[in-house]
Amino acid sequence: MAATLTTTAFVPQVWLVLRTRHTKDISLSMYAIFTCGVAMWLVYGILLVSWPMIIANVITVCLAGTVLLMKLHFG
Repeated sequence: MAATLTTTAFVPQVWLVLRTRHTKDISLSMYAIFTCGVAMWLVYGILLVSWPMIIANVITVCLAGTVLLMKLHFG
């Protein structure tokens, strides 16, 4: 349940940025640090062969990474 909530928490932000292309108020450093941290959790999940951890973190890296890339692209 925790993985579901923390993963889906990024969906509204991704949706808003995709719709508006507005990223001025989003912290680049926060998304860069967070995405790196989630990627590390993903590696840890892979090492443990923990499918719930792997799935949740793959989705979260994709969502947070999308916002990070859009922040870099749109400024």
